[in-house]
Amino acid sequence: MANQDLYQVGLTMINGIGDIMGRQLLQSLGSAEAVFAEKPQALERVPGIGQLLAKEIKQPGVLRRAEKELVFIEKNKLKCFFLTDNDYPERLRQCPDAPLLLYFKGNINLQAKHVISIVGTRKASAYGKEQTEKLITHLANVLPDILIVSGLAYGIDITAHRSALKNQLSTVGVLAHGLDRIYPRVHRQTAIEMLESGGLLTDFPSNTNPNKPNFVKRNRIIAGLADATLIIESGNKGGSLITADIAFSYSRDVFAFPGRATDSLSEGCNRIIRQNQAGLITCANDLIEAMSWDLPEKKVLSPVQTELFPHENEDINRICTILKEKGKLHINELTLELDMPVFKLSPLLFEMEMEGIIKVIPGNRYEFA
Repeated sequence: MANQDLYQVGLTMINGIGDIMGRQLLQSLGSAEAVFAEKPQALERVPGIGQLLAKEIKQPGVLRRAEKELVFIEKNKLKCFFLTDNDYPERLRQCPDAPLLLYFKGNINLQAKHVISIVGTRKASAYGKEQTEKLITHLANVLPDILIVSGLAYGIDITAHRSALKNQLSTVGVLAHGLDRIYPRVHRQTAIEMLESGGLLTDFPSNTNPNKPNFVKRNRIIAGLADATLIIESGNKGGSLITADIAFSYSRDVFAFPGRATDSLSEGCNRIIRQNQAGLITCANDLIEAMSWDLPEKKVLSPVQTELFPHENEDINRICTILKEKGKLHINELTLELDMPVFKLSPLLFEMEMEGIIKVIPGNRYEFA
């Protein structure tokens, strides 16, 4: 490997230098090699770098650890993506706290045209697993190039990976530890199968244990890699909701499957839908429409046919006319356009949705079907 690889790995091993500060150093000095070549006095002038961090950068043990990691990388034929590389995942690069360096083992283009992350509770119910499998099966029928990202954990995560494999879709597992191990061990065989058309990704070097804080940290990669994050099933607290919050902070789309009000495993999903942090979806069609993904006409899943003749209700005809002319509108915008109170408009919208005349999209907006 070239010297630049040594310095790039080394930059991630400096005590006190995280991803955000590492990016600051790269922007100020131009390259990882320049960081190690710079004099301490000049390093101290970089915003956020004081005397203590400048000393940490100059510690000889940093590059020695990097040398050992390079041996591991070469021995295991790993691919590394550095933040400034052309093949670094572009969706992730856009995130302010994107990892400086990613370690990858597998065979897949992380820049796929369509990428979604699917996460959820580790104690998935039969309902949660069934919804995951149905969603992925339907997506495979219309988007065979879609990449499924998850965290290789128990429950929804492993269900998503296995369903993707079953449907010949590519799938990537984002790990909370180094690539010298698999956690949990019972998912090792699935992980091996994923290497054929997918892979394993992490920003942790070898000899990193799957400690609890690492799972929270890796969630930003799950959220950042994808166009949208889907929460299938979640209690009121959990890692999947943290992933949803991160995706929301990145201005990425977040969707959730609703559940019964009395179901504890759906509390989290129901809450983020209610708080408008996630769009409500129940099937692949909902996701495709919400994302405005274009599909060949023959590939569209069971399209709902709208009526060809005027509706008997004049108010419904007025709503149709406005939505055709204006496009997607929030319910408040509709009330103004129609000069109609919400209590009268809401049941009409519900009736139209049930008849397939209009569609509800994230953000409590409506559009003509």
